[in-house]
Amino acid sequence: MLKGLMQDRPLLISSLLEHAASFHPDAEIVSRTSEGPLHRCTYADIHRRAKQVANALTALGVAAGDRIATLAWNGYRHMELYYGVSGMGAVLHTINPRLFPEQIEYIVNHAEDRILFFDLSFVPLVEALASKMTTVCGFVVMTERAHLPDCSIPGLLCYEDLLGAQASDYAWPRFDETTASSLCYTSGTTGNPKGVLYSHRSSVLHSWAACSVDGLAIGASETVLLVVPMFHVNAWGMPYAGAMSGARLVMPGPALDGRSVYELMRDEKVTLALGVPTVWLMLLQHVDSKGLKPKDELCLRRVVIGGSSAPRAMSERFETDFGAFVVHAWGMTEMSPLGTVCNLLPRHSGCTLEQRLSIQEKQGRAVYGVEMKIVDDEGVSLPHNGMASGHLLVRGPWIAGVYFRDEGSPTLDAEGFFDTGDVASIDADGYMQITDRAKDVIKSGGEWISSIALENAAIAHPAVAEAAVIGVAHAKWQERPLLIVVRKPGQDLTRASMLAFMTGRVATWWLPDDVVFVDELPHSATGKLQKMKLRKMFNDYRLPSA
Repeated sequence: MLKGLMQDRPLLISSLLEHAASFHPDAEIVSRTSEGPLHRCTYADIHRRAKQVANALTALGVAAGDRIATLAWNGYRHMELYYGVSGMGAVLHTINPRLFPEQIEYIVNHAEDRILFFDLSFVPLVEALASKMTTVCGFVVMTERAHLPDCSIPGLLCYEDLLGAQASDYAWPRFDETTASSLCYTSGTTGNPKGVLYSHRSSVLHSWAACSVDGLAIGASETVLLVVPMFHVNAWGMPYAGAMSGARLVMPGPALDGRSVYELMRDEKVTLALGVPTVWLMLLQHVDSKGLKPKDELCLRRVVIGGSSAPRAMSERFETDFGAFVVHAWGMTEMSPLGTVCNLLPRHSGCTLEQRLSIQEKQGRAVYGVEMKIVDDEGVSLPHNGMASGHLLVRGPWIAGVYFRDEGSPTLDAEGFFDTGDVASIDADGYMQITDRAKDVIKSGGEWISSIALENAAIAHPAVAEAAVIGVAHAKWQERPLLIVVRKPGQDLTRASMLAFMTGRVATWWLPDDVVFVDELPHSATGKLQKMKLRKMFNDYRLPSA
C-alpha cells in the first residue's frame, strides 16, 4: 500500500483554540455569570486563561489521563476548562447537576475524578456530597475571592486565585489524536449512567461536521446562543465548533427562564440559538404572556432543536412569529451527539410553508461521517422508502464503540453498527424520522403506533402546553394509546374537544382511547419526558374501551 506524503499533524482540541486566537482573536464570548452580571471576553482571552488553567492543573499534580470534573453552567470559565483540561492531556468530565445526588456520587466515583470545579450555584450540592466523592482531592469554586462562600467543603480553592498565580505561557503538548479528551455520562434512565469517552480526533471531526453548510452551518458571521448546557454532551460540540469557525458565543449561565433567554436574544442580537423543546416552550410562553413581537425585536434567523422531537406547532411558531427557521437535529450522548440535521434540499425551494413544515418534522439527513440503516427484529435491513420502520443503527468516527470501563457495552451488530434504541423510517431522499423509542412504541393488534406522532398532533392544539402518549394494557389489542395532557394556564380543554381536534390529523385507529389531564409531566435531567415514570403512574389505568 503506497502511503501519501502529507504532513502528519494530530487533530487536537488545543489546535481549535490556537486557530481562534490567531484568526478570530476579537470575537466575543458573552456570559451571564452565577454572580449575576454579564461578562465579556474574547477568544484571545480564553486562549490566555486556558493556558493558565493548564499551568494550575500541573501545579496541582494533575497528569495526562486524569479526570477533571465540572459542575457548571454555560460560561467563559467553563469554556476555559474545556480547553485547559483537554489541551494538557487530561480528561474533562462534565457532570449534569440535574441528576439525582446519588447518581452524581456514582459517576464521580466511577470516573475517579481527581479535581472538581463548580459554580456558586452548586455549593450546597458539593457540600453534601464532598465526603462521598472518594477520589476527589481538590475542590475549586469558579468565582473570585470576593464571592468565596462560607462552607464546609474541605480545602476549598478559589478559581481566580488559582489562575492568578499562574503564567499564561504554556506549550500545548502534542500527543496521539485518539487520546481521550472528555467524558460524558448518559442520563441513566435505565440503570446507572454510562460513561462515553470522547477522543480529540472524534471531537475535532465532529466540529467540522457541525460547521459544515449541510451540518449546522456555524460560521464567523453567527452570534450563537448556547441554551443547550455545556454539561449535556459538550453543548452539542458548540464550544469546539465556535472556536473552529470564530462564531460569537452567548452563554446564558443559570438563567434559562423565558424572560432571560428572550432578553439575551434581543440585547446580544442572536442569530442562531440551540436548545431542547422544554426551554423553547418557556420562551414561547413568555412571548405570549407579554404580547411581544419577536419578529420585530430579534435578529434570530435559525433555531436548532434537539434532545427531543420538535413539534410541528413549535416550528410553525418560530417561522411565523420570529421569522426563524427551525433546524431539527438528532443525536445522542453516544454520538457526540450529532447524527442528522434537517436542512432542505434545492428542490424544496418552491415548497409552501405547510410542505416545508412536514419536512422539518423529520430529524433530517445524516451528516458526513455518520452511516445509518434500519433493520427489523431479525436484523434484516429495511428499504429507505419512508414507509418501513425499524430499529435505527448507526456507525461513524465520533460514535461510541464501548462505554467507559466497559460498563455494559453498546449493542453493535456484525458490521459495527450501534443500536440507538430508536425506531425510525428513512425516505428516498435520506430524511430520517424517529417514530418512537423502541421501548416506547405502542403495539396494538400487531401493528405499531408512534407515540411521537400522537404527541406532535396533540401539542398543535392552542390550549395544550405539553403532551405525552403511553401504551396502556388492553385485553383485545394488547396495548392502546393514552394521551396525557398539560393544559396552558387558564385554558378549558376537555377530552372530547381534544380527540375531535386530533381526528383527521392521525390515522383513525391511532386515536388515543382516552385523555387524562395533569398539572405537569415528569422530565429527566436532560429535559426529556420520563415515560417510564408515566407508565408506573398509569400502570393500573383502565381504558374506557377495555
